Amino acid sequence: MSGIRNVAIVAHVDHGKTTLVDALLAYSGAMKSLVEGAPLVMDSNDLERERGITIFSKNCSLIWKGTKINVIDTPGHADFGGQVERVLRMADGICLLVDAFEGPLPQTRFVLRKALARGLTPIVIINKIDRTNSRPREVLDEVYGLFIELGAHDHQLEFPVIYASGRQGRSGFAVEGGPSLAPILDTILEEIPPPKAKTEDPINLPVCHVEVDKFVGRIAVGRLEGGRLKEGDQVKILHPDGTETIGPAGRVFVFEGIRRTPTQILEAGDVVAVAGMDGVEIGDTVADPVRVVERQIMKVEPPTLAMEFRVNDSPFAGQDGQYVTTRHMKERLDRAAKADVALQVLPTDRTDSMEVRGRGVLHLGILIETMRREGYEFAVGRPRVLFKDTEQGIEEPIEQVTVEVPPDDQGKVIELMGRRRGELTHMQIHGDLAFLEFEAPSRGLIGLRTKLMNATRGNAVLSSQLKGYAPHRGEIPTRATGSQVCSETGIVSAYALNALVDRGSFFVEPTEKVYEGQVTGEHRRDEDVLVNPCKKKHLTNMRSAGADEKMDFPPAIKMSIEESLEFLAEDELLEVTPKFLRLRKRLLKETDRRRELRTAKSALQSGT
Repeated sequence: MSGIRNVAIVAHVDHGKTTLVDALLAYSGAMKSLVEGAPLVMDSNDLERERGITIFSKNCSLIWKGTKINVIDTPGHADFGGQVERVLRMADGICLLVDAFEGPLPQTRFVLRKALARGLTPIVIINKIDRTNSRPREVLDEVYGLFIELGAHDHQLEFPVIYASGRQGRSGFAVEGGPSLAPILDTILEEIPPPKAKTEDPINLPVCHVEVDKFVGRIAVGRLEGGRLKEGDQVKILHPDGTETIGPAGRVFVFEGIRRTPTQILEAGDVVAVAGMDGVEIGDTVADPVRVVERQIMKVEPPTLAMEFRVNDSPFAGQDGQYVTTRHMKERLDRAAKADVALQVLPTDRTDSMEVRGRGVLHLGILIETMRREGYEFAVGRPRVLFKDTEQGIEEPIEQVTVEVPPDDQGKVIELMGRRRGELTHMQIHGDLAFLEFEAPSRGLIGLRTKLMNATRGNAVLSSQLKGYAPHRGEIPTRATGSQVCSETGIVSAYALNALVDRGSFFVEPTEKVYEGQVTGEHRRDEDVLVNPCKKKHLTNMRSAGADEKMDFPPAIKMSIEESLEFLAEDELLEVTPKFLRLRKRLLKETDRRRELRTAKSALQSGT
């Protein structure tokens, strides 16, 4: 298969992977040239375009000097590392992108460690050389240090280095780059080995991705590691649980540019797609029914966070959502777990709730946002960290945290991280930014991003990556403020909000409907307070000069899903509907909350 190259583009978030892939497609003629300011072609999902990050890995291909290059664009955020782990099996090499100013960051280490473990051939691309204060030579030294630290072999250390600017569409072997992207494509042909698959071997197609098409059904995507396959051939699907399914293969596709193109026959070594096989899932192996190969075993890093998903039982339940029952929620979460190998869905002791485990708050937040856009209505609890019970005691996940911040604000960052049991391991200043590296427990990062942004006036950039597990580091202070809890159901009035200004900030606006037990704002003190934002001004027949007060209260704070999850207390839920995000107490009535508090105190006293 000397006419094929399979390469994955990997990097830390916002180091320019998708921009470079788009530029390579345009330069090779696989698609039209990009328009300045236009959305990236490879970021085809609405959430990806809104947030400006890659969430789902995608395949495309281009032809360069008569050779087909299959390119796999991968997510850069640590929460979507499971996407990277499963698609690396389709590649024979990687292009490791590193920002010419920021250098290697936590996700750079993660994806490089996984690639080196699989024995993939690396090509290092120092990207964004056009960036102000870029330092490509120093970054290259840091990359060499990272390779050595991760135990790279001698031949892996002899990687080629290319300096590029994906946005400007140029690259070269000199520090200043070159006029075009040809050096990258030429290096891929020279350095990345062709697939070792042979057409005379039995059919072997590990399924790394599954797409759903309303016309042809489920489409299995992976690299054909042996044999040939055409439409109608009998195949055996080997499931990870040991079961098997035999049936005909449907339509077969290859990737040309950014599209799937029907073809007559699939050749070994190519990244392909096969439709029409009911029940196929990620982790399955499509094999020859006679010459059966060994089923694949897909292992990914374990989840670190868990969250409760439950049916919405608020007074406003069912007003916005199309899918509101336990059955709907369970079916959707099971589908999500099959599509994302890093996601786990487990039952709880309640019939109306499920426990969902993932890599981080953003990972679970994307799932919540996707479900609400599909018309689902439900409620979720506060994220909690998953601990390990070992012979040495309880261990918790520890993350390597990198914070980019102006030097004037680094003291605030160190203070905030110290309160959350973070230990400063490295600090350096490049230009007008300080790079601080910490080792901190995962539970200390819940709710940290918002506080960090407030303390640094929005100048901090935080990224993290799971490093491992370590002994429990002790208690961590949680939210220092309480909640304003609504005392009755009604419509919010400006008169009532004006009277409650001294209590704290608000999450609701005048004329908005609220219900008893809903959290309508943040209390300045570290205790909850019962408020009535629906109180109206009583009309009288008395008139005076000061009767009409000026309404002077701040606008409502509208939090995103991730911000809402970080704000939640243990006794609170986030109500999610297609139109609204509402914070609420688990127990809506004040009498029920007081009764539970008395019960908890009695149990604590009897236990001591």
